[in-house]
Amino acid sequence: MSDNQNLLAEQRRALILDEVRRRGGVRVNELTRRLNVSDMTVRRDLDALARQGVVEKVHGGAVPVAEARTHEPGFEAKSALEPGAKEDIARVAAAMAAPGSAIALSGGTTTYAVARWLLDVPDLTVVTNSVRVADVFHSAPAPEPGGGPRPGAATVVLTGGVRTPSDALVGPVADQAIGMLHFDVLFLGVHGVSVEAGLSTPNLAEAETNRRLIRSARRVVVVADHTKWGKVALSSFARLEEVDTLVTDAGVSEGVRAAMAEHLPGLVVAGREAGLAGAAGPADERRRDGA
Repeated sequence: MSDNQNLLAEQRRALILDEVRRRGGVRVNELTRRLNVSDMTVRRDLDALARQGVVEKVHGGAVPVAEARTHEPGFEAKSALEPGAKEDIARVAAAMAAPGSAIALSGGTTTYAVARWLLDVPDLTVVTNSVRVADVFHSAPAPEPGGGPRPGAATVVLTGGVRTPSDALVGPVADQAIGMLHFDVLFLGVHGVSVEAGLSTPNLAEAETNRRLIRSARRVVVVADHTKWGKVALSSFARLEEVDTLVTDAGVSEGVRAAMAEHLPGLVVAGREAGLAGAAGPADERRRDGA
């Protein structure tokens, strides 16, 4: 950890959470020394992390929350977690969509943020299994009178299917619709990312729908904030090597960056004080059609 008392609260809490997960628990007095902040500041940070449901406060410190591998939070609950990190990720990821391309967006709060940044990309064809993502495009502000069509006007296809707690549509109907389509880029949200388990989700039907999305995409861009690292949910649906680019935020530790970069063709870290490892740009992106 960095001994920097000028860290922003969000960055400091990300460091604390990383330490809790890595070590299985931390003590308040250790954090005050490592972060060079007051006891009260550390306790406020632990209170904030406990309210987010990512740590459990114990006497003198905190431990990770033991989350069931089948637990799937609702969309609103997930929206409240790491909003700044998601915006950083979304801004960087959306720049990977070329005007006039066919793109897909899976369900999730980070892909929802990506969708908002895509509104100004012209002539997109958007396929999504997310009710929330579809609403972003359908509810976009109308153009000013006499101003012509909105520059980012998109054709949106909503797959249909059975709705999950996070407002994704999954199951045979979604799978069949996706299987008949082909995308230039897929923006994929995940519940968990790890070297051993790859990408995972607590929902078995969503795992199969995500596999269909990946198979239909020429380029796969995973968007995942630092709290997803090391999480393993019930069902794995892809290896890290199947991902072309993973976009995360500056809250991820250097150790995790190094470990993931060994398995990913492209790892992009977005946000303040971000590093960059093996980022894939337009000239060197891996294309699934062999071109």
